[in-house]
Amino acid sequence: MKKVGIIMGSDSDLPVVEKAIDTLKAFGVTPEVHVYSAHRTPAEALAFARGARENGIGVIIAAAGKAAHLAGALAANTTLPVIGLPVSSHTLDGIDALLSTVQMPSGIPVATVAIDGAVNAALLSIEILAVSDEVLAEKLQKKREADTAAVLQKNAAVEARFNG
Repeated sequence: MKKVGIIMGSDSDLPVVEKAIDTLKAFGVTPEVHVYSAHRTPAEALAFARGARENGIGVIIAAAGKAAHLAGALAANTTLPVIGLPVSSHTLDGIDALLSTVQMPSGIPVATVAIDGAVNAALLSIEILAVSDEVLAEKLQKKREADTAAVLQKNAAVEARFNG
């Protein structure tokens, strides 16, 4: 099974990124996690992106805040799918990171999830891998069914309380 590369621009992003790591591990997907900055360690980020496919990576999650050029820098140097994970900061609450991540030029796509949307970044990467992995596809289906059952259970409790 392919791994999911998770690159964060700073270790301060780790509290958000850990949610993606935990989600991947729950599905049996191995994360490969690094701290590489598009601005402070561009050579290392470049080397990772260019070698990712050969190193068994199937999808890359790039988590960054503020200027958030990491996802685009990685996407420019690989043909693997890159998922941008904008991370909130104290200055603009992550809006700057969201806009920096989602506004990619034509020809260099980056899928982008919500600010601090680490679980969805992991689930999207699992969905991408599940295109060619039936075991992952089945695990995703079971999760969807469990999520549906949980919501319906909550609905029943609310109905019982308010609809007499």
